[in-house]
Amino acid sequence: MPISRYWMAGTGLALAMVTPLAAEDGGQVIVVTGEGLGETPAAPAYDTRTIDRETLLSVPSGRIEDALSSIAGFQQFRRSDSRSANASAQGATLRALGGNATSRALVLLDGVPMSDPFFGYIPFSALAPERLGQIRVTRGGGSGPFGAGALAGTIELESAGIDVLEGVAGHVLANDRGETEVSTTAAARLGSGFLVASGRWDRGQGFFSTPGADRVPFSARAAFDGWSAQIRGVAPLADDIELQFRGLAYRDERTLRFEGADSTIEGQDASLRLVGRGAWQFDAIAYIQARNFTNRIISSTRFVPVLDQRNTPATGLGGKLELRPPVGDAHVLRLGVDYRRSDGELYENAISAFTGAVRARRNAGGTNTDLGLFVENDWTIGSLVLTAGARLDRWTIRDGFFDERDGDGFSLVSRAYSDRAGWDASFRGGAFLRASDAIALRAAAYSGLRLPTLNELYRPFVVFPIVTEANAALENERLEGVEAGVDLTPADGVAIALTAFDNRVKNAIANVTIGTNLRQRRNIDAIHARGIELSASATFGRFDAIASAAWTDAESQGSGFAAALDGNRPSQTPRFVGETTLSYRPAENWVFSMSLRHVGAQSEDDLETDILPAATTLDAFARVPISDGISLVFRGENLTGETIVTRNQGGSIDLGVPRTVWGGVRFGF
Repeated sequence: MPISRYWMAGTGLALAMVTPLAAEDGGQVIVVTGEGLGETPAAPAYDTRTIDRETLLSVPSGRIEDALSSIAGFQQFRRSDSRSANASAQGATLRALGGNATSRALVLLDGVPMSDPFFGYIPFSALAPERLGQIRVTRGGGSGPFGAGALAGTIELESAGIDVLEGVAGHVLANDRGETEVSTTAAARLGSGFLVASGRWDRGQGFFSTPGADRVPFSARAAFDGWSAQIRGVAPLADDIELQFRGLAYRDERTLRFEGADSTIEGQDASLRLVGRGAWQFDAIAYIQARNFTNRIISSTRFVPVLDQRNTPATGLGGKLELRPPVGDAHVLRLGVDYRRSDGELYENAISAFTGAVRARRNAGGTNTDLGLFVENDWTIGSLVLTAGARLDRWTIRDGFFDERDGDGFSLVSRAYSDRAGWDASFRGGAFLRASDAIALRAAAYSGLRLPTLNELYRPFVVFPIVTEANAALENERLEGVEAGVDLTPADGVAIALTAFDNRVKNAIANVTIGTNLRQRRNIDAIHARGIELSASATFGRFDAIASAAWTDAESQGSGFAAALDGNRPSQTPRFVGETTLSYRPAENWVFSMSLRHVGAQSEDDLETDILPAATTLDAFARVPISDGISLVFRGENLTGETIVTRNQGGSIDLGVPRTVWGGVRFGF
């Protein structure tokens, strides 16, 4: 059944269900929230931070990944945002456990995993901040009830409800390069439910990511053109049961470095969610995702196509059922099962730089599945909350293959990889003690699991002059971690959180140098990260201050083939990251804010030979009402014009966003 038919069927069901529902006691209208089940009492035992809606709406770049950067320890594989990065490199991780382009953090939108089924990247450009009510980030914490993949933590995106979206709203912005950002949302109550439709379109010529001294006539700006559209409906089925539907479609086109070096991502997602808030609480989710990726590689010496990754169709299919039975006021028991199936294929042509003829045609892919069973209990004893949980995963890696034919269709390589399967157990537990009104203590220990992605298993790639080979024999990554922290509220409007952690990823997958300009994805012994995270906020009258910082001592542990990287910091992991935002609100709906962010030096490769220098950037945001429901908006990115090196491979360098100033109008809400 094509994804479009799933989409239409789901939309029709959601619209049919959004109808008035009266209570038996005289026609009282039931109001639904559109949210999942609430947090459990022990959630504060894990290092969780929240980004509220107002913060999301005042991000100077307007990008969701930059909003997440306000959480100490969050990082993408590279420093580029979703306008100038190749999408396949946009993995999300936490706590300096990065090192490759696959996400080690689990990103959920209304309970649905958002990682690409083939690559594991996050389609950040499709996730508009203005659609969200909040983001909850749990650093560490293991897999628990979230699902396999929450190795470094969990990032939960929650859609905004009708209480803040009702009506029509949007914004139109342009910057000093003539690029535009247009967004609109329309939301209405329909009987006892509601319906929200939204769209966003970002386009522009981009900036030169190649340094001026290295540009050639074929150098191109990092042009981008992307849109996304979402429809979401919520309806009551009973006074304590509601049905939620979400459909998301998007497409993003980007150019990187040279003319013709174009890439695209596109996707269509549909999900249904049934939430029960009665004595037997439950949260049931089912989803389907269709994704695709294309990418064309241009020779950096002859400036003609040498590789055409013309098609990478992938499908994600899965769901989750969580049940919270009534077990007394002192306990919250969670029982559940979740499932995810990822399958996809790569189709690419290798092209001769001299003749333009196809040298080889490659086709590779496979199927990964994970079925998880979990149980967790929170026990409240006065001001102390204890929690413990276990998870059992049945995983499979199967149907893997790699085929290569020459330009005339004759077979050069044909490999079918053996199927694999197994069981893995994960555990987590913690304690949270409210010692006083001003002091809370927390501690936790946990383990987690991540399967290698289809991309890591079967897809080789080239970023000239480096060739990186796939590895169909990769083993699962395993996390073991402990942490302890204190939350302080020394005065009204002042909050401080300090966390110390020790996390170790066994069998960590890394791009390991095995020859001159040759790397392969390998399991190294471990990545060990120890560090301190600080978050602080304060409100003094009309002034707000928010700060976060993370200092991490991370090292790769390798032996045998990986002995050369033993003791090195993992690639793309800075030692220190910090950000401070100061805001002033002179009157209702007025906002002036400035953000200072520092990212320490990091290396491009496992051998620490290609360094990305530290970078400090200054951003700004202003919202000035000019009439009821209409405001002027001004945004500034990298106002000091800092040189941000995002890639350095043997002196081949890419740069991040230069000084950029935006202005426009916001209406509604």
